[in-house]
Amino acid sequence: IKSLYVGNDFIGDVPLTKKILAALTTAALTITVANPTDLVKVRLQAEGKLPPGAPRRYSGALNAHSTILRQEGVGDLWTGIGPNIARNAIINAAELGSYDQVKQTLLKIPGFKDNVVTHLFAGLGAGFFAVCIGSPVDVVKSRMMGDSSAYKNRIDCFVKTLKNDGPLAFYKGFIPNFGRLGSWN
Repeated sequence: IKSLYVGNDFIGDVPLTKKILAALTTAALTITVANPTDLVKVRLQAEGKLPPGAPRRYSGALNAHSTILRQEGVGDLWTGIGPNIARNAIINAAELGSYDQVKQTLLKIPGFKDNVVTHLFAGLGAGFFAVCIGSPVDVVKSRMMGDSSAYKNRIDCFVKTLKNDGPLAFYKGFIPNFGRLGSWN
């Protein structure tokens, strides 16, 4: 992907705009392949919230894949692909853009050197920014994948979530998401 944006013979620091474009491209490509598995994960998580004794649609991940395929068709394995690409693109761009900025800011503080500790804090900072920026899109993606018939499109899902659950609904699961993305970076 790097050579797509800067060429094979590029030497030096890749400009931030090119890094963001690369992040957007890799997010779109990755999610195009991974969306069926993410859809199954979201639906199984939604079933896990059902009360005891409530009927379940799926007995596990493989059963969910085959049931969706059989009952909804191949195309529905890509339900929510738009919000999913948007979510990953936004998170990738936020991580990439903020990591270097946080690291450069830390290096200006007396006592910080370009070492593992600084990289650890920069990664935590990048994860924090990614979750702050990406959580609203993540919530919309999950809600659309969980019950796409409840919404006309992403904007309808966003507006209904805001109206029915308030602005903090977009940050449900913030701590676990930060734990995952902060440690990942």
